[in-house]
Amino acid sequence: MSSGAGSPDATPRDVIIVGSGPAGLTAAIYTARASLQPLVIEGEPSSTSDQPGGQLMLTTDVENYPGFPDGVLGPDLMASFRAQAERFGAEFLTAKATKIDFGEQPFSVWVGDVRYRSRTVIVSTGAQSLLLELPNEERLIGHGVSTCATCDGFFFRGQEIAVVGGGDSALEEATFLTRFAAKVYVVHRRDELRASKIMQDRAFANERIEFLWNRQVVEILGDERLEGVMLEDTQTKQRSPLDISGLFIAIGHRPNTDLFADWLDRKPNGYLVTEAGSARTNIEGVFACGDVQDDYYRQAVTAAGSGCQAAIDAERWLEAHGH
Repeated sequence: MSSGAGSPDATPRDVIIVGSGPAGLTAAIYTARASLQPLVIEGEPSSTSDQPGGQLMLTTDVENYPGFPDGVLGPDLMASFRAQAERFGAEFLTAKATKIDFGEQPFSVWVGDVRYRSRTVIVSTGAQSLLLELPNEERLIGHGVSTCATCDGFFFRGQEIAVVGGGDSALEEATFLTRFAAKVYVVHRRDELRASKIMQDRAFANERIEFLWNRQVVEILGDERLEGVMLEDTQTKQRSPLDISGLFIAIGHRPNTDLFADWLDRKPNGYLVTEAGSARTNIEGVFACGDVQDDYYRQAVTAAGSGCQAAIDAERWLEAHGH
């Protein structure tokens, strides 16, 4: 980072990007190429809700990103995005933004006690995996409970495990986990899936996957390590144990918008509100892109596209205001 970048009286930057992932990194590429020297506060590796590179760091093969006919690993794709942004002059701070002030120009973003000032801010903090909110759940994450098949699938070679959920993410995780596990149960509270037809067809054709319909996990068993789960039939309320050594939770996501709650308009589900066809928020000079504002598409390619929008919107805003 440049000397004095963290000083409260330092010359304000043109652009600060809070968060990374395909949206934030695309915004970094575009603003860096426009010689705006963006600072990307990319998150911290120890944070499940604010990880550098976003959710694709926890994703297996990405088969639907244009330009990769044989697919690409999520972490590899994000590493390429980041290297491209660095090539054009983007600066990266591997830390978590802890406070913001959008009340006056230039805006302020804090990392701990250090303040960074900028004329524009692009918010790309993404979303995080939802949990079941059951006793033992968080305590047993890393000890049999996981939200990341890519990270932890290898450890369950030859074992019986379960995935909770019924969307594309759940079936992608289940299919990937069959590379390692002897058996993968998909636990779904209804009798039909939300996932796309191609993902359903793959899962139904996989002999290692078994669907447990109209079931929900009501108890996670084990003290030091997962020893199984208790399932409840959503129709009869009858309970039965499932003897598994791994539980992967894929039930949806929550946008990481708490940091901006006092400043930026949010939808009832917590996602940031942006003007139709743009990345503009309710505050002039603040833009949002990616999964933090997209509660419908939530794809890497649409996130990247919205990152491009945010960058161009920020560049034009700066130009219009004489910067």
